[in-house]
Amino acid sequence: MFAGLLAVVMVGWCVPQAACGAELGISSDEAGVVGAAASGRIVIPWIWWLAPIGSIIALIAAFVLYKQVMAASEGSEEMKAIAAHVREGAMAYLKRQYKVVAVFFVVVSIILGIMGWIGVQHQLVFIAFLTGGFFSGLCGFLGMKTATLAGSRTTQGAKESLNRGLQVAFRAGAVMGFVVVG
Repeated sequence: MFAGLLAVVMVGWCVPQAACGAELGISSDEAGVVGAAASGRIVIPWIWWLAPIGSIIALIAAFVLYKQVMAASEGSEEMKAIAAHVREGAMAYLKRQYKVVAVFFVVVSIILGIMGWIGVQHQLVFIAFLTGGFFSGLCGFLGMKTATLAGSRTTQGAKESLNRGLQVAFRAGAVMGFVVVG
């Protein structure tokens, strides 16, 4: 399956460039550059669109799974009360953890910003670090929020049937996985 997909991707990407190069009498590597320069626009190979499209699909899947988890019953009032205490404790832990990480994040951001400003490294490294750190923290928050909201729902699902409990738990875990991928 994977080998077939890889073959389709490689043929779809290489053949048009090779054909363009053959018409102009140049190699397939130079064809993309010459074609872009001749038309006055930047040509992005279609294969590069797979990552953003995959990210969007992953985020949509995470949203759908989140909605399915939230649609499950929370259980009895006692289960809801216990889940609320667990959620409160988990969020307090996450808040404390993020305070410590924020200090490191700010220090490293300043160092990377200075290094980019004086020309030791590219300025985009600083931007990449900021966006990566922000989205990593956001993924952690969303994962913790989903996990704590799913606890009582998983317990209630397991009381109904083993399959239902596993479905809720698996979907809650998959939300975190898809958010990280997306």
